[in-house]
Amino acid sequence: MQTLSMFNNPWEDVMTQTAIQLDTPLSLPCGETLPNRLGKSAMTEGCADALGRATEYHERVYRLWGESGTGLLLTGNIQVDRRSLERPGNIRIEGEQDAEQMKRLTAMADAGQAHGAHMWAQIGHAGRQAPAGACPEPVAPSSVPLTMLRWQQQAPRALEEDEIEDIIWRFGNAALVCKLAGFKGVQVHGAHGYLISEFLSPRVNLRTDKWGGDLKSRARFLFEVLRTIRKSVGPDFPVGLKLNSADFQKGGFSHDDSMQVVEWLNDEGLDLLELTGGTYEHLSLLGVNNDNQFEREPPRASTAAREAYFAVYAAEARAVAKMPVMSTGGFRSRESMIGALNDGTCDLVGLARPLCTDPFISAKLIKGEVAQTDLYEHRTALSDAEKNGLDASEIQTATVLGQQAFYFMTIYDMAEGRDPHLNRTLLGAQSELVAREDTIARNLV
Repeated sequence: MQTLSMFNNPWEDVMTQTAIQLDTPLSLPCGETLPNRLGKSAMTEGCADALGRATEYHERVYRLWGESGTGLLLTGNIQVDRRSLERPGNIRIEGEQDAEQMKRLTAMADAGQAHGAHMWAQIGHAGRQAPAGACPEPVAPSSVPLTMLRWQQQAPRALEEDEIEDIIWRFGNAALVCKLAGFKGVQVHGAHGYLISEFLSPRVNLRTDKWGGDLKSRARFLFEVLRTIRKSVGPDFPVGLKLNSADFQKGGFSHDDSMQVVEWLNDEGLDLLELTGGTYEHLSLLGVNNDNQFEREPPRASTAAREAYFAVYAAEARAVAKMPVMSTGGFRSRESMIGALNDGTCDLVGLARPLCTDPFISAKLIKGEVAQTDLYEHRTALSDAEKNGLDASEIQTATVLGQQAFYFMTIYDMAEGRDPHLNRTLLGAQSELVAREDTIARNLV
């Protein structure tokens, strides 16, 4: 294992011969310090009320995760426009919040931070990936429909320039509201095929005005969002970004594009960069191989040998970035996490699904009580009866979507005060989720 003296990381407090451990604090460029090297990556909760307000369910699940020992808790998608939700049940922040809305957001932030964790609000706009049940008229940089759907979605309408300016303002406003509510930072969702990611993609952004064209122009929306947020919250408040290392689509936002954007980000006062990849358009983000249905750019071959499937990309970004880098996706063993922190891969390890099956896993990892997290997704499969009549591709898709529903439902379990129910069938979880989201969508205001 390498020691700190073997590579240059400007955000370490002291360059010593001591290896970074999971409980080593992390200093951020803005002056704040995260208590350790584990972060909960954003997972959509779907627990907001019909008005898009935080509820007691958010308080309950984030209080539980706040006790987990995880140093940074990133919320699920908080949307800046009620007309473009990522799913029914998203929290939304629009304009000035009334006293009740602020009270609820503050209670959510306080619950997560009661045990010393930093809780950051992830803010975003769903763009063309907004499901039809929550968004009858989705918007995008250009009117480019999805090729493959995660949920049923309408074809998007191209944004007018004044609408783009309005959305930029909405991001800045939402960040300020989150700061006033007591969150200790914000993360901008610029990945996974949502609106900012769509602007970056030459497949989706076909504009010929200042918001489209070459990479610099396609990145203009992202940078205007970040600058507006920084102006709103000031220099001492943490601002992070979730960015694709690549879309993994031929002709899309490439790895080279991503590394160029990272280099430009060095001048924007960013405090944390989380590297991820893929979009929901063809489900490769969730592990489905749709090569026969959608032209796809394969990930680097070297990632196959790595436990964490975006770690190779995070390491390359970290060599360019002047801000700390977080890598999320696939980390399961304690050894690999500590190794990634010491070999130059990343400064913060992101966890998501492991916190759904064991909300206290971070503390166990930090203390060395476990060698790895639960590998529950590898122990879930469709039964023979459920596979009946499906071909291999359909089985793979049903398995991955069922696994996603399984983890969504464990979040509901914890939010409603129950232990995660780990014996659901995948199709059973999918049926539960669809019924719940249909009900939420029908009641949206």
